[in-house]
Formats: sequence, structure tokens, C-alpha cells
Amino acid sequence: MTLKEEILKTVQDENGETISPTLAKGVKNYLIDIDGTITEDVPNEEPERMATCEPFPDALKTLNTWYDQGHLICFFTSRTEDHREVTETWLKKHNFNYHSLLMGKPRGGNYHWVDNHLVKATRYKGKFTELVEKEVTIQVFKD
Repeated sequence: MTLKEEILKTVQDENGETISPTLAKGVKNYLIDIDGTITEDVPNEEPERMATCEPFPDALKTLNTWYDQGHLICFFTSRTEDHREVTETWLKKHNFNYHSLLMGKPRGGNYHWVDNHLVKATRYKGKFTELVEKEVTIQVFKD
């Protein structure tokens, strides 16, 4: 059994039907962008830069700490499948620990994520630090 399988718990609804798994208590499932978040903002149109850009040191330290704490780390990038090999090689070269890599995130930002699971979003503004709690206004569906 992989670490990822150990962290995810199988769940059944009130009818005994298996539903999507949930994380163990206290475990977070981080979806982390790459370009402009853990390294310089490299556009897909300049893939030659993907192999030579340097990671942001605070990102490497913070993400590997979260990984060591037992959280799931998934890189979710707008890079295309054509860029998977260079991306995986770069992540390994710079010693990023992670569980998965999703390619093809929509480009352009201003994401509005709709999901049946709890979603928390943190906008990266140039520095990885410990996360802090902050009260903000959000949009939700009517009850």
C-alpha cells in the first residue's frame, strides 16, 4: 500500500454505497501551481526555460515540510502533457517531494472551483510562509 493509499480512507454513504475517499483527519491535499509559484513564471510557449529555471527556496522548504508532515502534494500546472518529462526531471533535480502531477490546468487564472468537497484557496503573492487564518468574504451556493 502506498503512502497516498494509506492517507485516503474509503467511505460509504448511508446506503452502504462506496463514495469518494476522504483524507485522514488533519491531512491536507495541496494542489500547487508551478510557474510563478514555485519558480519563475515560464510560459508554455518557451519550454526551453523549464529545464533551467531555479526554484524559489522558500517554496522548496515549505512544500517538503508539508510532505514530511504527511500531507499530499500534487503539482497542478498549465504546462501541457508535452512538458511532463521536463517538468518531472526538474522537480526531481531540485528535490521536490510530491505524490502526483496534473498537467493541463486551464490558463488565464481567475479560477472558480466548484466541487462537492471542501475547497480552500490560498493565493500565492511571492513568498511561502506558514499558513495563517484570516477572515474573508467568499461566494457560496444558497442553502
